[in-house]
Amino acid sequence: MSGIPKRYQELMSRFPEVGNAYEALGNAVHAAGPLDERTRALVKIAVSTGARLDGAVHSHVRKARKSGVTYGEMVHVVLLSLPTIGFPAMMSALKAVDEIMRPMDGDKENQ
Repeated sequence: MSGIPKRYQELMSRFPEVGNAYEALGNAVHAAGPLDERTRALVKIAVSTGARLDGAVHSHVRKARKSGVTYGEMVHVVLLSLPTIGFPAMMSALKAVDEIMRPMDGDKENQ
């Protein structure tokens, strides 16, 4: 369960039925429409950014990278949030993207 937050692992261990139902819900909403995996990953980053859910931004950045989303694409999604959510919230999400992606990809701004 590498990369999965310890708190989530504890929830799955203590309440497996709840955790499994939550994961099934996530799978169902992903399959409910025409968006491809990369687009869904970018939407998840955008929604998490707008909701100011730093842990979710971290999680969705990791998942987006596995879906082939580049650092530059993630940064662009976060920058697009600026006029709507404001500078501090955008900067927080940008920090999360950098924390996850920079160690993996170096400083390549538009990968």
